[in-house]
Amino acid sequence: MMGRILIIGACGQIGTELTKKLREVYGTENVVASDIRKGEPEFVASGPFEVVNALDFNQIESIIEKHEVEDVYLMAALLSATAEKNPAFAWDLNMNSLFHVLNLAKAGKIKKIFWPSSIAVFGPTTPKQDTPQYTVMEPSTVYGISKQSGERWCEYYHNIYGVDVRSIRYPGLISWSTLPGGGTTDYAVDIYHKALSDGKYTCFLSEETRLPMMYMDDAIRATIEIMQAPADSIKIRSAYNLSAMDFTPKEIAEAIKKEIPDFTIDYAPDFRQKIADSWPQSIDDNSARQDWNWKHEFDLTSMTSDMLAHLSEKV
Repeated sequence: MMGRILIIGACGQIGTELTKKLREVYGTENVVASDIRKGEPEFVASGPFEVVNALDFNQIESIIEKHEVEDVYLMAALLSATAEKNPAFAWDLNMNSLFHVLNLAKAGKIKKIFWPSSIAVFGPTTPKQDTPQYTVMEPSTVYGISKQSGERWCEYYHNIYGVDVRSIRYPGLISWSTLPGGGTTDYAVDIYHKALSDGKYTCFLSEETRLPMMYMDDAIRATIEIMQAPADSIKIRSAYNLSAMDFTPKEIAEAIKKEIPDFTIDYAPDFRQKIADSWPQSIDDNSARQDWNWKHEFDLTSMTSDMLAHLSEKV
């Protein structure tokens, strides 16, 4: 690989771990992290870092030229629950940052783009079980609306301008190394922290709320694998369904109890329940498995063991 990689939104929940992994794969100096403000000092000092506003086209263009960037991972976004509190800004950030990067690629200044979509593109009218790659998409949140619109624009820029843009619809993501970032599935991260610190957890979703989930290790690997795949293997230029497991708060609590027998959970559903109820319960990701060989590694049991082991070391 000749050119460098730029990650926009590198200090976020996914961006932090993606940056670390890309630097392992391609070398620290070849991966430029950027965000609107500096993150943890250790992270910022770990390799090239730029302060970049994802809404500033000229700033992004300048960084790309300065570092001779070829691939851009646009991870900056306002997530589902946070976006509902500020819909206008969420739309602005989620959409216009994408347009900036797509237009830079259209102008020949970027060779390849990764832009994440989400299961939030689906809505209350979408089939809940084994949600197909192609199905009804009527999202009911501003986050979902922006991601659904973004998928259409990615597809358009590929079809009309030949832009090499690639995307996956992330399910809920669970990580031990970064704190929740304002998503509806964040309970599945926070529950492990509270299990170790308090021995109990109050969940903001009901006990039978089933949602598609994925361990962050799998999500990062999928992100890099889709970007490494030959262009002719990428048949879908909107976004690929991606799946690993699905479970309810009750089931994740039972998995934790196998390792922490005294752990208890209760339930106090809030505004995020309505968001969760509009999403699929399980995902059909056969297209990703067929087109670019996607395979998940972690299930609920192995993820729980790994999460608790890593978090115990941090306490």
